[in-house]
Amino acid sequence: MDNNTVSELNSKFSETEPEKVLEYLSASFGDRIALSSSLSLEDQIITDMIVKINPKMRIFTLDTGRLFPETYNLIDRTNHKYGITIEIFFPNYVDVQEMVNTDGINLFYNSVEKRKKCCHIRKIEPLKRAFAGLDAWICGLRKEQSVTRRNMQMVEWDEENNLLKINPLIDWSEQRVWEYVKTRSVPYSKLHDSGFPSIGCQPCTRAVEPGEDIRAGRWWWELPAHKECGLHRISATDI
Repeated sequence: MDNNTVSELNSKFSETEPEKVLEYLSASFGDRIALSSSLSLEDQIITDMIVKINPKMRIFTLDTGRLFPETYNLIDRTNHKYGITIEIFFPNYVDVQEMVNTDGINLFYNSVEKRKKCCHIRKIEPLKRAFAGLDAWICGLRKEQSVTRRNMQMVEWDEENNLLKINPLIDWSEQRVWEYVKTRSVPYSKLHDSGFPSIGCQPCTRAVEPGEDIRAGRWWWELPAHKECGLHRISATDI
């Protein structure tokens, strides 16, 4: 895969509705593509689209061990509504034990480095296991979500994992996201109705005030440029 191929795909998908993009990807990659879902509004929309196109496409999520109860409930409701089984990947318990016993249960509040260490053990390592056998992965990133995502494209090359990465909703507005969710009765976390636009691990997520950035509730004690867990690499031009 090279930059020319990525550019060609971005040109091909320009002005193309996400459903058509997902149809193309399903036909092209078969069982070598999967949705990495955080159970966000965007990932729930993509799940709703996928089950209508190819209900056998893999959908997986990461259980960090520090999620909200509402997130576990949403996994169960989503599986029941669509008749699917979202695969769940857990962190290595030995690594978690060593980290907690060395740095403390809430080490992420102490420094950016320790927070990234926690993210690596609880998210990045299990994600790499989930990627085994894949050539491409799908996620629900949008440019509107964060200053760190404003230059992202629908199709990118994930150098870290040597995979094609597709963001079908990259240009969608928050209004369009909610319109789809409400119109199609897509299951979503009830935390969204309580001021949580972005939901991650419970200790690292808070509600935001009206007018705040939609990512303001994630790792709120850090500078905006640091607010990624490592799943989505950014360049200096993106911050």
